[in-house]
Amino acid sequence: MDYSSYISLAIYFVVMLAIGLFAYRNSTDDISGYILGGRQVSPQVTALSAGASDMSGWMLMGLPGAMFVIGFDTIWIALGLLIGAWFNYLLVAPRLRVYTQEADDALTLPDFFSKRFEKKNGSVRMISAAVIILFFTLYTSAGLVAGGKLFESAFGLSYQLGLVITVSVVVAYTLLGGFLAVSMTDFVQGCIMFVALVMVPIVAFQEFNNGTEMMAQANHTIVPLSESVEKMSLLAIVSSMAWGLGYFGQPHIIVRFMAIRSVKDIKTARNIGMSWMLVTILGALATGLIGVAYVNKFHPGLQDPETIFILFSEILFHPLVSGFLLAAILAAIMSTISSQLLVSSSSLTEDVYRAVFHKDIDEKKLVNIGRLGVFAVAAVATLLALDSDSSILSLVSNAWAGFGAAFGPLVLFSLFWSKMTHSGAVAGILTGAITVLLWILLPVLPDGKTLSSVIYEIVPGFIISSTAIVLVSHFSQDPSHSVQKTFHATREKLQQAG
Repeated sequence: MDYSSYISLAIYFVVMLAIGLFAYRNSTDDISGYILGGRQVSPQVTALSAGASDMSGWMLMGLPGAMFVIGFDTIWIALGLLIGAWFNYLLVAPRLRVYTQEADDALTLPDFFSKRFEKKNGSVRMISAAVIILFFTLYTSAGLVAGGKLFESAFGLSYQLGLVITVSVVVAYTLLGGFLAVSMTDFVQGCIMFVALVMVPIVAFQEFNNGTEMMAQANHTIVPLSESVEKMSLLAIVSSMAWGLGYFGQPHIIVRFMAIRSVKDIKTARNIGMSWMLVTILGALATGLIGVAYVNKFHPGLQDPETIFILFSEILFHPLVSGFLLAAILAAIMSTISSQLLVSSSSLTEDVYRAVFHKDIDEKKLVNIGRLGVFAVAAVATLLALDSDSSILSLVSNAWAGFGAAFGPLVLFSLFWSKMTHSGAVAGILTGAITVLLWILLPVLPDGKTLSSVIYEIVPGFIISSTAIVLVSHFSQDPSHSVQKTFHATREKLQQAG
């Protein structure tokens, strides 16, 4: 690869580390500033930070790769994600922003659940913290797999060295600046991703005479759109669109809603965030579709469909631009990893260490414990990512389903149903997480297949979790008067905010 590409990447790394240093110097020394940025994040940064941390490496590698392999069926996943993100902004964002502050300034999702039911250090807090640490470690490993593949494919480095470079830079700026650094870097990374996912499919399309030729080449490999719609079963469509259910339970996304400076800013964040998401998802799908046609026409020797974006970056652009586009992949990867590391560390620090062992610990010491938590989660995730044959989309789908089923129903019921009980919340988390794990792991079907080959595990997980919450809440003790009072105070503040 030309040295110009290395220069572009070096500039990117320097900018990320500089932002981390800036955030370190400008953030507060208390745990609230480290975890939530003091709840003073602008709507612009909130929107792009939520989008960038959401999409990760699967946006530039997993989703184009899925389009390359399974064709137009991938559109249903994209549609489900867009609908889910819209309702997440509409239903969860405003209520969670107000309620977490009303509930004694809850700083993490498990902390909110605990204070929502007035169960200080109750079962719901410990269990939800454990689920976060478990699934985020898996989720983080998916991002590191993408980083390793990028350096292996684009730079000829070993996969393992690519892992080390990726995790080192992310850990450095996350350790330094906490939530402020993560949000600011996410904003920059979101801008880079946006430009890249507009630029690459447009330039790649210029290699064909017209759209008809491009589609003709693509249809040599993938089923045409009309046939895809006719052949896809209702169960398969539901399974694909169910990805959208996951948004309600993703801690690294909804924590952005907790940190935005005002509930009135959420509408602005929603408009920016959804516009960004629509363009980038269309760009990712177009990259995969045009990639199929390009490979069929020019036979460039693509080894891994998930690296089609990397192939376009290397072949179609000047090395200096190519470096920028590869930085876009790193941006997508690192934005999600940093968010996941911070949320995992926050749970280790706030929901386990302080809640169980040191309730009166000094704030500065707690921030340092949080930094150690970032390092610990990153180390475990790196070990899990050593298998270079792991599929990015597969790893992401498992973790996404785990969070969506364990936390999605709980978040919605917490915000909309005042009669949900602590026992119902615990039942919802456990049944959702366990259902997803069983769906993924148990080879109960012929040929050793699991139930996830029939329908995406988030569907049964979400349904069973919701059912458990309602049934257990119905047969357990009603919430206290003060819990009901906080719930209604939240509703009144939302009505006042419009």
